[in-house]
Amino acid sequence: MSQPSARDRILETAARLFYQDGFRATGIDKIIAESGVAKMSLYRHFASKNELIAAFLDRRHEFWMRWFVEEVKARFAQRAELSVIAEALGEWFAQEDFRGCAFINVVAEAGSTGDPGHLQQAVSHKHSLEQYISELAGRLGLQSPATVAADAMICVEGMIVRYQMTHDSTVIDSGKRVLARIEEGASTRRRSKAA
Repeated sequence: MSQPSARDRILETAARLFYQDGFRATGIDKIIAESGVAKMSLYRHFASKNELIAAFLDRRHEFWMRWFVEEVKARFAQRAELSVIAEALGEWFAQEDFRGCAFINVVAEAGSTGDPGHLQQAVSHKHSLEQYISELAGRLGLQSPATVAADAMICVEGMIVRYQMTHDSTVIDSGKRVLARIEEGASTRRRSKAA
């Protein structure tokens, strides 16, 4: 089995440190030391820390969305309802290294001085998640899937931040109830319009 390339080692180390310690708290020197590469090597692959953060966010988006879709699909096949989203999030929250949403974190840490590209990546990630939830709502035959998804995203984001702050597992049950209400409201509107 071949060793990971210098670029992969840098990115893997940066991903772990950015998520674990934060973007601002993680310095280039620490990434270099822990990845075992020379400073020149890091800058050959990533011209700046911002470029490295952008690469991490791209990677995180692909990994997280793939994981989330698989988790939700498995549950949705057993029980087709929006509350399975909260259950999937609960699996994520239970992971030992859970530190919240990397995209929320990067925007929160950056404040008004952040890289606009990172903000755009965060917005794009959230849009992808909302689109997926809209697809689920469509499969359920709910009225206005885009509106359902927008409402569900408020719940999802609230669950993530609340659990990150409190580590209180009742967040999952609360999220399930809110998502069930959103689904019920969209089903009721559909039935009343059909009548």
